[in-house]
Amino acid sequence: MKFTKAQEVIDYLYKLPHLHPKNNLSFIKRLLTELGNPQDQVKTIHITGTNGKGSTSYYLSNLLKKAGQKTGLFVSPYVYEFNERIQLNNQNISDADLVKTANLVQAAYEKLQENDPAFSLVTFEYEVALAFVFFAQVKCDYAVIEVGIGGEHDKTNVITPEVSIITTIGLDHEKIIGPTIQDIAREKSGIIKAKKTVVLGNVPENVRSILENKAKKEQATVYQLGKDFKVLLDKKIVYQDQQRKFVFALRPKVEAYDIAVACQAFLLLNLTLSAAEIETAIDQTAIPGRYQILQNKPLIILDGAHNIQAMTNLLAVVHQLAHQNHGKVYALVTMMKDKDLEQVFGLFDIEDKVLLTTLSYPRVAKRNDFPLDVQKRYNYEKDYRTAFTKLLNQLTANDILLVSGSFYLVSAILNWKGNNDASTGLK
Repeated sequence: MKFTKAQEVIDYLYKLPHLHPKNNLSFIKRLLTELGNPQDQVKTIHITGTNGKGSTSYYLSNLLKKAGQKTGLFVSPYVYEFNERIQLNNQNISDADLVKTANLVQAAYEKLQENDPAFSLVTFEYEVALAFVFFAQVKCDYAVIEVGIGGEHDKTNVITPEVSIITTIGLDHEKIIGPTIQDIAREKSGIIKAKKTVVLGNVPENVRSILENKAKKEQATVYQLGKDFKVLLDKKIVYQDQQRKFVFALRPKVEAYDIAVACQAFLLLNLTLSAAEIETAIDQTAIPGRYQILQNKPLIILDGAHNIQAMTNLLAVVHQLAHQNHGKVYALVTMMKDKDLEQVFGLFDIEDKVLLTTLSYPRVAKRNDFPLDVQKRYNYEKDYRTAFTKLLNQLTANDILLVSGSFYLVSAILNWKGNNDASTGLK
């Protein structure tokens, strides 16, 4: 098969299966070997965490680019277009490069299938291969690699990174890498590599020893938020370690943790940037679909928070803002049906005006997928555009409209109402 258009590649990817019968790395390793092991041709930073891994990836890639490094970035999910998944110096992979790279991967895939008809790839393996081949082809200095799910068994875990990062650990994907938070911590600790460095973010006390023990076993050096470096919030975000101090524009508390972790990881690479350049690189970082402001008066916030930890942090910020402004919180929400729906909806205040919606995507919850008490408590509007408009029409200047629960919903609203800067008002 030979691809000629980017959409052909994307359509093909989504027709591949999502899971192998066995959750191991043998398939992706065989493919990468056939491709000449491109993952070993570029220096990498590997990032996992229940929340914050995407934001940390963006902050770190911006710092690397500012330092004059040719920087690759592999992230998920995308918000505007598939090409966001693979970036070079903050620019999405072009359609032409996507097609060219896919044809290289496809040729290797077909060769393996000729020799072994049972050989197969899942969607994410193909995407990982695309990223590594592209980064090797363009000769990146560094590639920032965000884990898909977990760590040890994730298809990206075929690298020996310069630095590994674990942003935080909470409950999510329990059916795949759980069921307990300790199980999740053990899975995520799988990206800690022998005699390399790991940076730990805001990790809960009850699982920290799991990560520290893995690091000790691997003889990996640990840098820990709150111990080796810290972040303070007042009217600004302040990063501080024993030698340095950086001051950034105020963002939500969880973003402050991600900024601190990204700065610590960057400093460990011994690249040259002044304090002013580091501060500028962070302040200029725009992260699609993560605490993204679509409009200011009234305030419209889009955030892909989709688990208990992320929604807890997000609602803490939103409720504080609403209280300060003497306004109400309106929320347009849908979620994947396999998420902790009961617990997440329990985080909203009783006076919050929540409207449920859905999307035409198989995993997205429809009306009857929401818990019964959630269905009784909140109204449901099948069409997200109608739902968004209904809430928008109820807002006063001091109110807040939050769109959350899924990056798919955030993506749908942004592609409908936003623009690629998403820094200006509604269309």
